[in-house]
Amino acid sequence: MNLPLDEALSRAKLGDRDAFEAIYRHAVGRVYALALRLEGRDGEAEDLTQEVFLRVWRALPSFRGDSTLSTWIHGIAVRTAMDRYRRSSRSGPPTDAAADPEQLTSPATARDLDLEDAIRGLPPGMRRFFVLHAVEGYRLREIADLAGVALGTVQSQVFEARRKLRKRLGGLS
Repeated sequence: MNLPLDEALSRAKLGDRDAFEAIYRHAVGRVYALALRLEGRDGEAEDLTQEVFLRVWRALPSFRGDSTLSTWIHGIAVRTAMDRYRRSSRSGPPTDAAADPEQLTSPATARDLDLEDAIRGLPPGMRRFFVLHAVEGYRLREIADLAGVALGTVQSQVFEARRKLRKRLGGLS
């Protein structure tokens, strides 16, 4: 079904799954790209993307059009990622502890010169905060509120992410 987005939106809000598929096709690339930056691995990014679109489907009837559909879906994606972060933080040791410290401090190779690869090499929590601030443009306070952590935590994680990226990419630390 190839519907104009506004028509797909109207029909999907009424429960038309085919129309929702048009919305999905329109937005999935951007959502997946954000999920990959936040999660760092394909499998987790795919899971996050699926969870985002489940939430979009459930929330679609409440979409009022105060923002563009893409902006609204992006907000759901960020909130979903932060919900997952909070759940994982409560369920055991911080996922940041699993990062390979050698990977983060080894000299840059040609492959490491790619910023996306360097960002993926950051510990998960640090990566999420850095991406939301430096890539997506969220204010530090907004990130702290979304993640349910202290502002100082976000500030220190973003600062440390920048330091690690500079070191990884061959800049001054």
